Amino acid sequence: MPLPTKIWKTRPAYFVLLETLKKKGDMPENDLFTAMQGEFDDLGYKDFVELLLKLEIGGKIRTTSLSRGKKRVELIQ
Repeated sequence: MPLPTKIWKTRPAYFVLLETLKKKGDMPENDLFTAMQGEFDDLGYKDFVELLLKLEIGGKIRTTSLSRGKKRVELIQ
């Protein structure tokens, strides 16, 4: 029985996230996560939050709290 082969994505997750924000503008965190899951089936919420943290520390995005448990993600120009 042949093993299923995974095909690597040609674009890294951080690039897709930045591209999505560039196209759609500022988004709530859960909408952005849903958009990312459409592109990356195996992306978990923990990985998504780590990706946001790395991009925020790198100065590429900004996250702001809206209400209890909701965040807005913005691209820094």
